[in-house]
Amino acid sequence: MRLGSCVAAITMSCSPAVAEFEFSIYGGIQSSPHSPVTISGDSTIADQDFTAGWEGQSFEPPPYYGIRATWWPSESFGIGVDVNHAKVYADGETIDETGFERFEFSDGLNIVTLNAYRSWGRAIGNISPYLGGGIGVSVPHVELTEGDSETSGYQLTGPAVAWMAGATFPLGDQWEIFGEYKGTFSMNSAELDTGGTLETDIVTNSINLGVSFNF
Repeated sequence: MRLGSCVAAITMSCSPAVAEFEFSIYGGIQSSPHSPVTISGDSTIADQDFTAGWEGQSFEPPPYYGIRATWWPSESFGIGVDVNHAKVYADGETIDETGFERFEFSDGLNIVTLNAYRSWGRAIGNISPYLGGGIGVSVPHVELTEGDSETSGYQLTGPAVAWMAGATFPLGDQWEIFGEYKGTFSMNSAELDTGGTLETDIVTNSINLGVSFNF
């Protein structure tokens, strides 16, 4: 009996930890620096190159947010999918200079990425720092209106990358909260309603707060 008990104990101690799945939602404050824009080949809008100033307007409907599904095969390593509903609106100076009636990605500069995470569990008391990054695609809702040209719709516009650094704090066995910095970079080539192409590379920076459920 004693030998059997010892073997069982050794086996249990050597078994890998049970993998966990995690579902997370987050919101925060997001901004974007200026970026060059090129419009070409359109039947209505003249070819042009300019630098657009962007406003995030994080709390205006629809608000900035994100959702994640992550699988943690170990306590220190995770992989998952992140859908980030970022937003950028051309600022007033850009609208005045271009004469556009509307220029924005306001129903989402949606960034979908496959991410990997490295976590340092309980490194500072109950706080677990982490780093992450991933690659994916940009699926924005492109909105550009000038005269008879009116583009409004979702498009797959190009590749994207994301990176983040933050920390989690447990609220119980299954719930935790987290705060992080997150950045994205997307290369966007969109088709305009009247035959042209809109090209711009956009960076976003955000400070996020979120909650996760583990199961």
